[in-house]
Amino acid sequence: MNAFSRPGEIPAPSNPENCRQCAAAGPTCCTLTPGHEDLCFPISEMERHRIAEHVGLSLGAFTPEANSGAFVSCMRRLFPREGKLVESLFPEWGRHLRLSVTPGGHCVFLRDDGCCLPREARPYYCRLFPFWMTDGRVTAFAAAGCLVHRQGRTVAGMLALLLATEGQVRDLHGRLRLAWGLPPREGMPAVTPAPARFGT
Repeated sequence: MNAFSRPGEIPAPSNPENCRQCAAAGPTCCTLTPGHEDLCFPISEMERHRIAEHVGLSLGAFTPEANSGAFVSCMRRLFPREGKLVESLFPEWGRHLRLSVTPGGHCVFLRDDGCCLPREARPYYCRLFPFWMTDGRVTAFAAAGCLVHRQGRTVAGMLALLLATEGQVRDLHGRLRLAWGLPPREGMPAVTPAPARFGT
């Protein structure tokens, strides 16, 4: 919640075999603790359209969620030097879209063999996990339940397991930033379009 690509798009740092293994081992990054749905990462309008191209909009794939204080704090932690921009993109009186989950907290696209969305349709955050960019460096979230984290141990080990490169992670992170309304790199001027805000 969290090999095929569109023309000009670098493939995602993910390996279908790892996706199957994670789904079999469970829990996965595609599962939320019930009650923490407001901490699920937002879906931009671009990502929503891309998913809708594959599954349509009638499956309850997206849920409007309030920009709660916890959600905004989480977003500020992801972009610690861009707090004011994050707050303008996700004001506390606004709403954002997230992927829907089942009553048990599983992403609606999670199946026994992993995510049922084609790789090119998945949200950028899902394609990035467990990686992130911190101060210009490729890092990884300290996700104790992540199978790739347990097996790879280091960023280099996890990249190798997912058949990914640092360049691919940087590219996807830049695309995620643009989709969410941030400049592709920290310190650049703010860009548009901003993520869709609902109920404004």
